[in-house]
Amino acid sequence: MTGPVFEFSEVFDEDYLHFYGPQLEAVSDAEAETIWRLLDLEPGMEVLDLACGHGRIANRLTQRGARVTGLDATPLFLEQARRDAAERGVEVDYVSGDMRSLPWPEHRFERVINWFTAFGYFHDIDNQKVLSEAHRVLRPGGRLLIENNNLAELLPRWLPAVVVERDGDFMIDRSTFEPATGRAVTEGRVSAMDRSDGSPFRSACS
Repeated sequence: MTGPVFEFSEVFDEDYLHFYGPQLEAVSDAEAETIWRLLDLEPGMEVLDLACGHGRIANRLTQRGARVTGLDATPLFLEQARRDAAERGVEVDYVSGDMRSLPWPEHRFERVINWFTAFGYFHDIDNQKVLSEAHRVLRPGGRLLIENNNLAELLPRWLPAVVVERDGDFMIDRSTFEPATGRAVTEGRVSAMDRSDGSPFRSACS
């Protein structure tokens, strides 16, 4: 089975952090609290943040006493996550890897988190591999928490393009919705950056 190819490096880049970073930071404390409650976390628990991004959740859970490992496919985000961890004075094991093939033995973690619509990047067979791998590394009785869009909530506010502005810079995210699959597909991104070096418009497709 074939499907859209998600190009991580074309979407998760410096522009993503520039435009979305402040918005995400503003809600990260509350989201970490929600995750802690939903997973019934306790200090010392072994937790995997699957597709951890730039560490905004993993670092906060570590501050609360969890023993967190973060996996992501974007080197830029992992670098940012490690810097943030150092600034917070916490230690998180950040690993570069693929959600479809996790580098840990069976029953390694008590909890697995997949947060901020980080599930569904692949076609169905590979998405099933992500779930299978999460199940494999969970201990018996462990829990997997996936946060994703609710279709009934998403459709009434669906837009084919969204404009984000920060400090005089603008970014347009274009996407399509596939009714047959219920999948939202990012088609492209155009960023207008008011940079002192005079760098031009950037565009990316996935």
